[in-house]
Amino acid sequence: MELKELQARIREKYYETDAKSGPLFLLAVLFEEVGELAEAVRKGERGSIEEELADVLFMVLSLSNLFEIYPEKRLVEKYIEGDPRSRWDLP
Repeated sequence: MELKELQARIREKYYETDAKSGPLFLLAVLFEEVGELAEAVRKGERGSIEEELADVLFMVLSLSNLFEIYPEKRLVEKYIEGDPRSRWDLP
């Protein structure tokens, strides 16, 4: 399943609830999920990392749906066709 189709299916199933919840609530849940991901990474728990990555992606797509933004094309443009590594502050 491609990202665009996944986002559409999430929209079909969850948009009504997400719209009632509102963007600030969804953002708060995203922050919570990122925190849980950070804890799983810190502990090196592969199964938990997978679970939390799924939760983070779900929340990102829920927010994308709420704002009617479809990030797949921009992801390809920015990270596949382009290469932003020269702007990253890495050693």
